[in-house]
This record gives sequence, C-alpha cells and structure tokens, in this order.
Amino acid sequence: MRFQLYLLLLVSLWAFTGVLGDHRERYREREKKGEEEWEEKGSKRGLFILDKWEKVVGSEGGEVRVVRGFGSPPEHGSGFDVPHKGLLHIGFITMDPKTLFVPQYLDSGLILFVRRGEARVGWINKDSLVERNLKMGDVVQIPAGFTFYIVNTGTGQRLQIICGIDASESLGLANPYEAFYLGGGTYPKSVLAGFDTKTLATALNVTFEEVDKFLGAHSRGPIVYVTDEPAGQEKKHRDSGLGFLDRTILPFKPLKNMLSWLLGIQDNNTVKTPDPYNLYDRDPGFRNNYGWSTALDENDYEPLKYSDIGVYLVNLTAGSMMAPHVNPRATEYGIVLGGSGRIQVVYPNGTTAMDAKVSQGDVFWIPRYFPFCQLASLSGPFEFFGFTTSAKRNYPQFLLGRSSILKTMLGPELAAGFGVTESSLRDLVDAQNEEVILPSWPEPERKREVRRKKRERE
Repeated sequence: MRFQLYLLLLVSLWAFTGVLGDHRERYREREKKGEEEWEEKGSKRGLFILDKWEKVVGSEGGEVRVVRGFGSPPEHGSGFDVPHKGLLHIGFITMDPKTLFVPQYLDSGLILFVRRGEARVGWINKDSLVERNLKMGDVVQIPAGFTFYIVNTGTGQRLQIICGIDASESLGLANPYEAFYLGGGTYPKSVLAGFDTKTLATALNVTFEEVDKFLGAHSRGPIVYVTDEPAGQEKKHRDSGLGFLDRTILPFKPLKNMLSWLLGIQDNNTVKTPDPYNLYDRDPGFRNNYGWSTALDENDYEPLKYSDIGVYLVNLTAGSMMAPHVNPRATEYGIVLGGSGRIQVVYPNGTTAMDAKVSQGDVFWIPRYFPFCQLASLSGPFEFFGFTTSAKRNYPQFLLGRSSILKTMLGPELAAGFGVTESSLRDLVDAQNEEVILPSWPEPERKREVRRKKRERE
C-alpha cells in the first residue's frame, strides 16, 4: 500500500512538473510574441520613435504634417471605425509671414503650442467669436467641432505650431483628422458648397449669381497669403480664402466680423474664455543644477480637462538625465525641441525595449506603465516638449534617485526582493544625493573619491 501511494505521489509530481513547464513555455512564447508585435509597430530607428510623417495640408503659404500616435491602424480603410480614448496624433503647422489658415473645424480637438513666431487665433466659444494673440510658449485649446482660424502676425517670421490632436472623438476615417472648411472655394472646397444653390441663396438672402461668385473665388489652398494694404492700392491683393469678400474688406481686422456674419453669431466680449497659458513664463515645477521640468494639467489650465490632455516641457543640461520613472496614469508623447540625447525604455519583463538616439525634430512616445528615462548628450542641453493622454496630475513614480520608490520603500521587504541585506541595499540607495534630474556619470576616479569622502564623514 505504501509503495502504491509513493508511486502515485511520483506520478502526480511528474504531471505537475510537466504542466508547470508547459505553462512556463507558453509564458515565454507569449512574452516573445508580445515583443515581436511591439517591434513590428516600431520604427527602424527605435521601437517608440514615430517617424512616419504625413503631409495633410500643402498650400502656397505653408503646410501641416502629422505623425500618427500609437493605436492608429496600420492599414487605413474608409469605414467609420470607433477610435479609442487616448488616441493622440502630433501635428506640425508651418505658416509663412502674413498668411491665414482659413476658417475650418475638425473632428478632433487641438492643443496648440507655439514653438516659434506670433499668431492670432480666433475660434467659436459658447456661440461667440473670441480671439487671442499668441507668442512663443503659449498653449491654447480648440475643441472638436468648433470653427477656428489662425493668422501669422509675426513680422517677417515663419510661424511654427506643434499640435496635440485628440482623435478620441474623431470619425475614424483614413486621414489622421477630418477638416471641414468653412472658408473655401474650388480649393479647398467649403462645406457650404455641398448645399444646392437655391438653399444657400435663401439662407444668405442673396442672388444665385452672388452665391456662385462667393463659392468660386478661392482656389489657393487652406493656407494663403493675405495683406493689410488699404483697398484700392495698386499692389496685388491676394485671396484670403474668404471668397468675394476679399475684394471689399481688409483681411486681418474684419475676420472677426466676417466669421460672425457667416455663422449668424454675435460678438460678445463678455464671454469668459481663458487666456493662453505660457510654459516659459511660469516657474518650473522642479529645478536643480542639472535641469528643470514643468507640467501643465487641468488644475493649471482648465480647458485641458475637456480634451483630457496634459502638457509638459523639460530641459536637461549636458550629460544629465531624467531619472528612470514610470507614468502611472498616461501615455506620453515627446518632441525634441533642441539638442540631442537618448531615450531608454524597458519592457515589463525587465529587458531593454529601446535605447535610441534622438535629436531636434524627432518624435517619440512612451506607453503607460513602461519604465523609461531621457539622457542628454555631452554636447549641450537637451530640451523636449510633449503631451500626455490625461489632464489629471500624473504623479510620476521615480525608480531611482533620492526621492525614488527604492528610497521610500527601503526596508527588509525590498531587500529580500533583491536578495541582499538591508544594509547593503541602503548603501546602494544612499549613494545618490540628487533627485528627479540626475547629474552625468562621473569618471571612475571622481566616483571613488566621492565614496572615500563619504566613508570618512561616517
């Protein structure tokens, strides 16, 4: 009887070991397959580098380019797909001096950040038209479905705007976003052109001939040159995208009245609209000798909560790093504004997902929960700006540094998790006196000298 029980126990252990081994093998296969799927979606330069640019607007006075955020289907069909919450694209608007981005509305919300130049932006807010003058560093929000326009007001300077395009409410068509142009003619087509002539003539209370002239005058594209010369001056008066009215009104000042007339709204200066928020004018949320960082959320700028998008700006000195950390609430998108550096990202299984060099103009993204860090090159400062897929305060969890999780959780449980003594773990954690933004790695001799002086003080 004992022999039979012993044999049964051996058979059970053998079966359990086989099942456990099978589970481990399946886990490894799923883990490998998951990494391969990530790699298929990534750039050749790095898994989380976004370098597939699309030129969505090309015009005489400028252009709009877009890189799609993670979650966009690789094959774009023509059906109405339902975009998921948090889908974010990055857009780049470039406009020559004295140009107008004609009135339009999008199926996606916009967060505009002025990288260079000055602009005047007008948009509909609570059935009234408001305008705001923007300068470098300003952030402003344009809701989906609300008509807006942009004028480059900088003297002899190109306007560069970086956009966070909130596609979570978009139609899900083939393009990164769908633009519905109010101003337009033969190119771009105004949405008014889709109605028959009789309907438009009745709605506008004008003749058929006036309607045809109105909708056929503009053909220079979505971004066009405008002038501020008085009417009648012999210089060539370029088309502003507002049809036949270009011949009778000045392009800049009457835009407000023109858009109000078209939409049948009243200009109400008493409507409460938040002013743009300037990232360079505010004090950084964190600063030390190695750099600074600032984050903008719905508590700082209320309009962000309607798009549920956050904004951040980081500047690292040469050789320094943003300590390895995790975003517990949001996916992060970044654009390198100046300098160069590296982005390191880690898989959940503790292997390297990406270690890529980046420089000015590069776009990268970091999935929620993935550990990562940014490191500046030794050649100079490293500045990057970006968006997060949540307007709530993020509370990044720093894995290393004086204010890190290792420091906060230091105790026998954490030491046991690493398989070391608590005292040796404490020595390791206490070696770093800086937090959040860390200095460059010292030379071996300097590092030994720092440790020697620390032992002497103890």
